[in-house]
Amino acid sequence: MKRTRRSLRLVLAALLGVLLLTACGRNMFDQPRVDAFDASPFFADGSGMRPIPEGTVSRERGALEPAYLTGMGPQGFLTELPIDLDVDVLLRGKERYDIYCAPCHNYNGDGRGMVVQRGFPQPVSFVDTQRLLDAPVGYYYNAITNGFGRMFSYASRVRPEDRWAISAYVKALQLSQNASVSDVPADVLSQLTQTEAAR
Repeated sequence: MKRTRRSLRLVLAALLGVLLLTACGRNMFDQPRVDAFDASPFFADGSGMRPIPEGTVSRERGALEPAYLTGMGPQGFLTELPIDLDVDVLLRGKERYDIYCAPCHNYNGDGRGMVVQRGFPQPVSFVDTQRLLDAPVGYYYNAITNGFGRMFSYASRVRPEDRWAISAYVKALQLSQNASVSDVPADVLSQLTQTEAAR
């Protein structure tokens, strides 16, 4: 009898404990808050988000110029690379281009890559289309970052420095496919002519 009463008391205490715990409800989860981009009457400007204080430096990217991350300057697309151009940058750009771009754009930039040969819509040729030949290097960086037409954004797949390397390589690829003898510097042309004559 004592054992039954004791068991009953334990069951009742456990049940009471469970009922007390459920009384908390979801009020801790559903408390008032302001999400990003929500309006708020608390601040005079009516915005729940606060402006970034002047001089704030990104933990991820440091104190980079916005143009480096967007390809856009005050006058539009950047016409000059914001990084130093050397052979290593072009080689890195070629490597990244071959991985991410060549499946559609092809290794020579004509837009007839392997994916296109399997039925995917063909992109415009980098090397034959005057609009793309005239496009500044920032245009290519911006297209890689944000996507263009059927091409999705590569911002999450390709680091900004590699996007600049690819953009530089595309411009070099265009030059290589459309160069003429008049583009060769006079001293280099003289050397080539002498070498050819010596053969």
